[in-house]
Formats: sequence, structure tokens, C-alpha cells
Amino acid sequence: MALRDKFMTAEEAAALINDNDTIGFSGFTPAGAAKAIPTALARRAKAEHEAGRPLQIGVVTGASTGQSLDGELALAEAISWRTPYQSNKHLRAAINAGRTRFFDMHLSTLPQQVRYGFLGKFNWAVVEACDVTEDGEIVPTTSVGAAPTFCGVADKILIELNQNHPAALRGLHDIYEPLDPPHRKPIPLSDCSSRIGTPYIKVDPAKIAGIVETNLPDEVAPFDPSDETTQKIGQNVAEFLAAEIRLGRIPKEFLPLQSGVGNIANAVLAALGENADIPPFEMFSEVIQDSVISLIEKGKCKFVTGTSLTVSPGLLKKLYTDLDFYKKHICLRPQEITNNPEIVRRLGIITINTAIEVDLFGNVNSTHVMGSSMMNGIGGSGDFTRNGYISIFTCPSLAKGGKISSIVPLVSHMDHSEHSVQVVVTENGVADLRCKTPHERARLIVAKCAHPDFRRELHGYFDSVTKGQTPTTLSAAFAMHQRFLDTGDMRGVDWKAAGLP
Repeated sequence: MALRDKFMTAEEAAALINDNDTIGFSGFTPAGAAKAIPTALARRAKAEHEAGRPLQIGVVTGASTGQSLDGELALAEAISWRTPYQSNKHLRAAINAGRTRFFDMHLSTLPQQVRYGFLGKFNWAVVEACDVTEDGEIVPTTSVGAAPTFCGVADKILIELNQNHPAALRGLHDIYEPLDPPHRKPIPLSDCSSRIGTPYIKVDPAKIAGIVETNLPDEVAPFDPSDETTQKIGQNVAEFLAAEIRLGRIPKEFLPLQSGVGNIANAVLAALGENADIPPFEMFSEVIQDSVISLIEKGKCKFVTGTSLTVSPGLLKKLYTDLDFYKKHICLRPQEITNNPEIVRRLGIITINTAIEVDLFGNVNSTHVMGSSMMNGIGGSGDFTRNGYISIFTCPSLAKGGKISSIVPLVSHMDHSEHSVQVVVTENGVADLRCKTPHERARLIVAKCAHPDFRRELHGYFDSVTKGQTPTTLSAAFAMHQRFLDTGDMRGVDWKAAGLP
């Protein structure tokens, strides 16, 4: 059947999906996420539920998506289970209320676990494209994520052909999937800019069950502007890395960078761009944000590999007016490649990610608030942290208007252990934890990173707990957390009442 005979409406595409189907959706952040079909499916689910009939699906994506996918499906109570990462408030509420089953995963492992069959049968792949050919070449839009794997394993494929993105994006992507064990070979990538795959996802045209024409922008919301705190964090990171160059612990030509997502990450990248002691560098990361584009235009970032081009709408339009220039500096790859531990270790990537809280020994919680409520998920931070040349975590020292200390005696949920976390940075300073004992780490983190309002509080705990290689008193380790749950403020812990001498 010719492609022209497969065009249909979003409602007709959504009608093909059945209760209990598992769907792999394109998208890594809202960039490149399917929009029209999931929104139509959400409307259908609401109608089915009102009629007393079930309609829920398993949703798998590259990472988080936009309101039209995670948000609308969550509001329609149409998601039975979800992985590997999300950032939508409606879906988060459903997860924390137990209405949607969610399991967190390292993003680098998702595609191979899908191929191994660990997540079960995939009925559909729903992917956004800027072009598709009769012989089955699908050109993604602003992200790759896990779309190549979804297209490979799914029984059928539905394509959103989005005219908001030009077909001239062909050539921006480098699609490469490794073979699975026991046939896997080394990934032939030894620098940030080499290309090892194809500029499209190749599928059997017979698997394409429908094509829906759309003209919808990515639902990328602007990040909060930098403030005094995030700017200081950025400056601290930049000054630390510049000092490492002077000390000879980073090569003078520098090393590739990975940076997380959000306003702190933007502030860090801006500070790196402004620091004259840091030479022009390359990036090998997940998400390419506005700040990266600015660095490219200034000549500070020579090349960036990512799996998602998550930039503001106005900036994306600007990119589309000069694609030939930006294609020389940007490459979008599958997340299985951008987050691959083999490549992270090989390239010597300096990793910079954000923590919710850090404890006295360098353990990091990046996923749960007060130990139980899921925020977003671990994302790719573990992939990079465990394999980075230098692994850095950043966070403001305070939260909730000063009522919460981000530095705590013991993290309430641990995603990254002290064995992986090398450097902690807040607006107050830098704690270099390399080659430090737990006792030394604790004193350094309090002195360099904790907010002055909480240093006495933290010393009250640590100075009373002196026994053991890692001095911890279980009865008091979470007293600051419990104080917040009881009173709405971590300050004022009675350490004697918590069991300390």
C-alpha cells in the first residue's frame, strides 16, 4: 500500500489502539514527542470510561514528554503503567497516589531492555517525523530518544508527520543501534562529532499502519531565569574546573561536558562560557538547551551531541533559518548512544547533574521528596555519574524558602552513592570529595556547601556521632526530615530527644 493511502485523522489512528496495549512513543522532553494521537486517545479513553468500558495503556517513551502526551493521558486516567521518566504534574500525582504504576530506569538501559523483551510485547510505536519515504525511511524531528527501538520491536507504527519541522532536518540525526549480546561489538565512536549510523530510522514500510498530518510546535516551556543563587552555583563550577586545568588534572584542551536539564544547568553552562580560563569545548549530553545554542554561536561550544533539541520556540525557528550552519555543530543520536557508559568512560566526560538533597558523605537523592514522593525519575544522571571523568552534583543549599536544608545527615532516598559522587557544589562553595574519608567528607560538605543557617544543626548531629568508619546513628539520621514533616521546618531539631548524647 502506498503511503498516500495510509493518511488518516488522529481520531482514526487512536481508534486502532486497544485496552492493555503497550505503546512506545517518541519524545525526549517535549521535543519530538507525539502529540495529536495521544491527545485523541485521551479523548477516546474518557468517552470509553464514561460508557463503563476500560481503556488503559502502557506508556513507554525516551524520557519525559509534554502535556499532550503524559498530561492528557494522565488526566484521562488512560495510563496503566509508565516508564522510564516523567515530569508532568498530572502524571506525577497519579503515580504518587498509586493510580499509575511507575518504575524508574536508567535511560541508557531502556532500549536494550525493550529489545530483550523485559517490558513485554509492544503493540504500537507512535513517532513524530518531519519526513517519511515509500521505502520506510523515517526522519525524526527534534529528538531521537528510543524511537528507533520502538519502531523495530512494535507490531505496527503510527507516524505523526509534523509540518512544523522542515524535512531539511534530514542529516541532523545519526541513528545507530548496537547489536545485542552475544553479538554486540564495540561502539565505533571515539569523539563527539563522528557519525556512525544513518540520518533516518529504517523500517519495513508494511509496518506503517497510519500517517497523521500535524502542524504542532514542541511544547517546550521556558526555564526559570537565572537568579543570584543559580549564577553563583554556575560560577563555582566554572572556577573549580578552571582550577583543575591549572593543576593539570584536566587536559589543557579540556574534555567533553555533560549537563543536566533546568535553570541550574543553564546557569552553569553560561558561567563556563564566560570563564576565559576554560577553552572552547565539546559536549556529549542528553538535552541540548538554549544556553548550548548560545555557546555554539559564540564559538565556545565547538560541537554537541545530544538526543534531544529542547530549545524555546523562538530559538528553534531561528535554527531552522540556518540549518546548514547548525548541522555542522549539532548531532542527535539515540539515547542508547548518548548515555552509553562505554562511550562516557571512553571520552572522559565531565558530568554535571542536579540533586534534590546530598548527605554528609556524598550520597545523592535526585528523585524523591522526603524519601517517598516521586519527583521525575533518575533520568540519565546515573549513566553519566557512574562513568564520568569527574562527576559533579549541584543544588541550592536551601529549599522551601529556607525551611529545608539540601544538605542532610542521611539522604531520605539514595540514587547515587558516595562511590560515584566526586564533587558537590552549592552557591556557598565546592566540596571536592575525591580521596576523602567519610569523616573528612562530612566536615568538608558542611563547611563548603551547607547554608550557614543549618551548619550548627548539622554539626549538632555529626559532632555527636563519632564511632565507625561512616559515623551514622540510625535513630537520629532522619530527624531533620521528621522535623519538617511535623512542623514544616527542618530547623530546631532536639538532637538529645532524637537519641544523641
